[in-house]
Amino acid sequence: MIEVEHLSKIYGATPAIQDVTFDVEPGEILGFLGPNGAGKTTTMRVLAGYLPATSGTARIAGYDVHEYSMAVRQRIGYLPETPPLYPEMTVESFLHFVARIKGISSGDRANKVTSAMARCNLSEKRQVLIRKLSKGFRQRVGIAQAIVHDPPAIILDEPTVGLDPRQIIDVRNLIKSLAGEHTVILSTHILPEVSMTCNRVAIINRGKIVATNSPENLMAQFFSRGSGYELEVDGDATELQKLLQVLPGVCLVELVPSPDLPVSRSLLRVISAPGSEPGRDLVAVTVGAGLGLHEMRRTRATLEDVFLELTTQETNVAPLAQDERSSASLENEDLELQSEEE
Repeated sequence: MIEVEHLSKIYGATPAIQDVTFDVEPGEILGFLGPNGAGKTTTMRVLAGYLPATSGTARIAGYDVHEYSMAVRQRIGYLPETPPLYPEMTVESFLHFVARIKGISSGDRANKVTSAMARCNLSEKRQVLIRKLSKGFRQRVGIAQAIVHDPPAIILDEPTVGLDPRQIIDVRNLIKSLAGEHTVILSTHILPEVSMTCNRVAIINRGKIVATNSPENLMAQFFSRGSGYELEVDGDATELQKLLQVLPGVCLVELVPSPDLPVSRSLLRVISAPGSEPGRDLVAVTVGAGLGLHEMRRTRATLEDVFLELTTQETNVAPLAQDERSSASLENEDLELQSEEE
């Protein structure tokens, strides 16, 4: 549904994105994940037809974004980070306005608006002025304007930024409900949004894609590089650190400062080689050294671990293995401008 190949955008001598390649399958939710300034919004703007690419191609529903811009715009719903709303309009009148400029016929307009309000739980707010809505409800109106014409592809740029936890859950559930009927690309730097909402992840860092895969596979690939353990023991663990370091399969043992521990205890972090299971030996050596073992726990990679490693690397570091479908490699769009162009 969405195909991006070798996409680059350069401002003067500064590349915003470089050789970006990924795809989104029909009915899928793709999390486009990266730190602030990584190139997420630039990519979203190019896909929405708001910003031309310097090189590369992007196709949505088979149409090239640059060559067939109007056809693409008819087939996407776009929510910039700041929703393009008119605060003096009511929710219903605003959505009717959007439906009109998106080309929905007058006979279908009322049904489309009613359906969009129902999907976004806005029916009770239909006659409320947008300026009187909470930020969470304004975000819902932003999503409603993106889906009112029932597009096959939806582009959401940071849809939960600035929301409180309850509002985030509501918007997250709304986005999940769009899967299947719509193809969704969700730009964010908030990790829980990806793990709880998206089928697949593309991580961008410094303008380059560094990984694409499901969240589970990314964590599994990261974890395969070496499992870990944490040991909480009595007393000074300096000598124990030396004993554990020489065990077969142990790559690294480090003392971890932990202000939450009692002064009489120490915390050790052990990294083991891929495929090794030194847990039993760790316990035996610790007990044999005469140190009380209060707790030993396995540490497993999280999406945060993957994100931090990939986004703190230099861009010339080889990317993490990609899945088989992907190669390695306006924020405030004005509705009046869109009306003129359409």
